[in-house]
Amino acid sequence: MVTHFPHSSASAEVNADTHPDPLRVAMGVYVTVHGHFYQPPRENPYLDAIERQPSAAPFHDWNERIHHECYRPNAFARILNDQGELVGLVNNFEYISFNIGPTLMSWLERHDVETYQRILAADRQSCDRLQGHGNAIAQVYNHIILPLANERDKHTQIRWGKADFYSRFGRDPEGMWLAETAVDADTVKALVAEGIRFIVLAPSQAQRCRLIPHDNEAAHADWREVGGSQIDPTQPYRCFVPGGDRQRDYLDIFFYDGPISRDMGFNEVLSSSQHFAGRIGQAVRGDRASQLISAATDGETFGHHKAGREKAVAYAVAVEFPRRGWTVTNYAHYLSICPPTWEVELKPVTAWSCSHGIDRWQDDCGCGGGGLWHQKWRRPLRDSLDWLRDRLVTIYEEVGAQLFGDPWSARDNYIQVIRDRTPENIAEFFAAHQDHPLTEAERVDALRLLEMQRHSLLMYTSCGWFFEEISRPEGVQILRYAARAIELAADVTGIQLEPEFLRRLSAAPSNVETYQDGADLYHQLVVSSQITHNQVAAHYAISSLFTAYAKQQRIYCYTAHQVDYQLQRIGALTLAVGQVVLTSDITQERADLMLAVLHLGGWDFHCCIQTFPGRRLYSQMKQDIFDSLQQASAAHVILAMSRAFGDQSYSLQTLFAEERHRIMRLLTQETLTRLDQLYTQVYRDNYGVLMAFQRDELDPPQELKVAAEIAITHRAMGAVRSLERDTGDFSHLNLQQCLGYVADLDAIATEANSFRCDLRLPQAKQVIEQLVIRTLWHLFHSAEADVADEMIPWLEHLIQVGDRLHLGLSLDRAQELYLKSFNTQLLPQLKQWRQAGLEPPHPLPAWSLAHIGRLLELGRTLAIDVPFWLEHIDQLESIAFQDHVEVEQLSQGRIVDPEVG
Repeated sequence: MVTHFPHSSASAEVNADTHPDPLRVAMGVYVTVHGHFYQPPRENPYLDAIERQPSAAPFHDWNERIHHECYRPNAFARILNDQGELVGLVNNFEYISFNIGPTLMSWLERHDVETYQRILAADRQSCDRLQGHGNAIAQVYNHIILPLANERDKHTQIRWGKADFYSRFGRDPEGMWLAETAVDADTVKALVAEGIRFIVLAPSQAQRCRLIPHDNEAAHADWREVGGSQIDPTQPYRCFVPGGDRQRDYLDIFFYDGPISRDMGFNEVLSSSQHFAGRIGQAVRGDRASQLISAATDGETFGHHKAGREKAVAYAVAVEFPRRGWTVTNYAHYLSICPPTWEVELKPVTAWSCSHGIDRWQDDCGCGGGGLWHQKWRRPLRDSLDWLRDRLVTIYEEVGAQLFGDPWSARDNYIQVIRDRTPENIAEFFAAHQDHPLTEAERVDALRLLEMQRHSLLMYTSCGWFFEEISRPEGVQILRYAARAIELAADVTGIQLEPEFLRRLSAAPSNVETYQDGADLYHQLVVSSQITHNQVAAHYAISSLFTAYAKQQRIYCYTAHQVDYQLQRIGALTLAVGQVVLTSDITQERADLMLAVLHLGGWDFHCCIQTFPGRRLYSQMKQDIFDSLQQASAAHVILAMSRAFGDQSYSLQTLFAEERHRIMRLLTQETLTRLDQLYTQVYRDNYGVLMAFQRDELDPPQELKVAAEIAITHRAMGAVRSLERDTGDFSHLNLQQCLGYVADLDAIATEANSFRCDLRLPQAKQVIEQLVIRTLWHLFHSAEADVADEMIPWLEHLIQVGDRLHLGLSLDRAQELYLKSFNTQLLPQLKQWRQAGLEPPHPLPAWSLAHIGRLLELGRTLAIDVPFWLEHIDQLESIAFQDHVEVEQLSQGRIVDPEVG
């Protein structure tokens, strides 16, 4: 149960003449596995948040689903024994080369800080192991196809990618991943100018290569044609900028092994680490003193595209490769010990996923096609966005010159604001870039211009062209960015770019009859997603009837300041009137609004929003509306609201999806409660009948079985809610009472299983998983040893009842917590106890040998490899307390190569 694994190249230098350290001297076989981790941006441009995506169910959205299947499992990759028990954890990011798109890293930082920090730590640990060269490399900011970008956008994308990388990893990147590995001569020149040392390309992108000529050799040294993917990928190459200084104007390039990389993505090479190592071994050449075998693929291959593959990768990099004497490294480290001796010339314009250069992102080339569907929409879409970009450039330069000392320098440094939108950081940004002290209104316009430029870059995200149809979510998303950029331009200048943009977009034919063309698609799917301040205020108003908002309330990327708010109820009617000031956290623009919302009962709402008319008029309108409520007539209230606000109104449908769904559930709760009571009565009245069917092994009538499932589910959720309520404060935990709830759940499970009921308890699953983690943390960090005697059985019963209820509990995080606590607390404490004959000092719990035995039994319940430790508890000190324990020692030979096919 260790989380650190041996590495063949981590051994100390012995004799540099006879046993050179492969970390310092290029000697032997080196292996680099590169994962390109990326997700297209999915945030609503108006909310700066991802809305629920039903296709990702049971998860909230696709980022969350892929994170659950890939990103977190790779940060906590599991090594298992032959019983499927957890032996140890490998942070794959510590051993593989990787890039993670900045937009994806922002999502990870916001939604799972533990995984995010583990990725950062992996880079630091790889730096420590590999002579200061970390596994992480940067990426062009938002996956734009650089050869199709104008010169200024190329540099901004590289600069934003570098700055984002530095803000996270605390170092400048040595390498950069190009979106789709798309490259041309201008892209190479831009990368060199921005200080990037190396890139990774597909072997098909090389045209010819030769030994780098020395000064005394002819400049026309023989070139070797390698245009058919024939370049040797076991060494780095140097690409010189034409006409530049050959001493400094160059970019080093690694070409990944094409066949191995394809097999990783599309065959079963990763079904086990032995298969993986065997496939890599086929590429090893016996005539080389040093060689690099590198493979590159989408990082999502490790767990998302191919379930469980992260386990094979973990075992390979931590055990299998070192066992074969191979050094696991990264590109930057290998470059430091084996600089290029060959130079390369690239084909004019290429990418790794298009055999036609880069036509996949601009023409109907057939790549990514969907059967009989065409991609004639690609060129008009590209041309429409290029036209829009150029018009936005003119607006930015003309207006930006009045606000910034250097508008383009301000855009390049705007990444610092994107990373940190605190008022202090924004003020520092303006102090550095403003042409003169800006007024509040000028600051808003300046931020609008910068956001306009940010969205003009986002609208080129490559995913919009990658697939077969413009109406896919990726195509719609880039058009949403375009729409936001158009709107921001109009806010600043009043210029209306949308009509001409739509005229051009109408030339992009859709394969789906519903949408006809890009313009029709824009009207149906893009315009409907646009959000105004009034809609945000309506969302606030309607949801305020169900939520007690604070004076300052965050609503997505807006801050709502409640200036005044009053609510009254008469009979079935609920009325609220108020004043709220909305401030955008993105552009700092403010809207002072008056609101009124009437709930007529059920699903009927009538909400009105208007610009705040001033204190006197607001007070009079407010009084008139509340006076109308005294007549207890919805018609009178709606009439009074219409007089004050006009005819425009909003309903429940206006709310953003997350809040709308929450209120819908609240509104249906009363009905569901009545139905639960009805079904429970039916179940009780017919319990004997159900037992008779069960005794005779007959299927009961469907109506009675449904009643039983609903009634038993209702009881189970009642017990779970009681359990959740009474375990809120562990300092006053009544274990006996909680054991009673678990006993109730156990009886419910027996009853449900006897009638073969299918209980749907997703909330129970979440509650029990969280309770297991909280209890385990309390057990290791806060509980006294005598309390542990009670908590351990309770925790075991909790897990067992989850199994009996068929909840499909995920114990991954509980296992990770147990493993960490075992290594940092139990083993060191036992060592101290046995050496000194004394109990460990405060504040750690004073575990006796018997307590440790019970904790080991708990590990067995958590499916952790503890039987060996239980059998040899008296010998723990002699075998366990080393800085690094061989994985084979840990399970005494029982560890197995994971078969994940």
